[in-house]
Amino acid sequence: MSPLGREELARLLEAYRAGGVKREELIELIVSGGYTDLGHSKVDTSRLYRTGFPEVVFCANKTDTEIIEISGELLQKNGFVLLTRAKRSQYEALSPHFPAAVFHERPSLIAIGSGIDRRGAVSVVSAGTSDEPVAEEASVTAELFGCNVSRIYDAGVAGLHRLLSHRDRIASSNVIVAVAGMEGALPSVVGGLFDIPVIGVPTSVGYGAGFGGLAPLLSMLNSCAPGVCVLNIDNGFGAGYLAALINKKIEDARESSG
Repeated sequence: MSPLGREELARLLEAYRAGGVKREELIELIVSGGYTDLGHSKVDTSRLYRTGFPEVVFCANKTDTEIIEISGELLQKNGFVLLTRAKRSQYEALSPHFPAAVFHERPSLIAIGSGIDRRGAVSVVSAGTSDEPVAEEASVTAELFGCNVSRIYDAGVAGLHRLLSHRDRIASSNVIVAVAGMEGALPSVVGGLFDIPVIGVPTSVGYGAGFGGLAPLLSMLNSCAPGVCVLNIDNGFGAGYLAALINKKIEDARESSG
């Protein structure tokens, strides 16, 4: 049994006092050491209290039974579940067990439950329509993890006026996610326009010399604009998660100072 840390226990007790965790659930989390062993998977049921966000289910290479059992455990403990890289066939196997499940087809996500209450603002900007699946993965993830999201899609550097027409809306954000394939210039442009953290996400969209997203990845890593961090190719989920984490810290600081 792996013991819980002091901060994790403190968050659990606060959740119990606020009514977010029942007495038996609190006891079970403490006794179990913070995870449930399903045999095929060790479900991290206490991650919500350790990091502020629950464990997410990566569906690729998992069986339908594994996905159903993991989702049931997470839903019981956390109240909602996010499943990434999901196929329609997996959703069809899941939905009879979870009627509230919603399949977001373009980003290949399944959501069960409404997620965390939203506050603060995140802008997700994409270069082209072909980048939208990755941008939507970031947007839906950020929404479920407690952000109000502005979607500014198909606003790449080939027509910069499309981006500038949304300048005021983007400027009100706590975080910007910039998604681009091809030459990957969008995060540098955005980073040079706003005093806001920028998360660059290269996509595998492009022709042969793009090397499946390697060219925009290297472009973003070599950005001359400060304030830009870069995630892996097509990692919309990671961008949405990181944006939500930064947004949460900013909003928590505002509430504590206000």
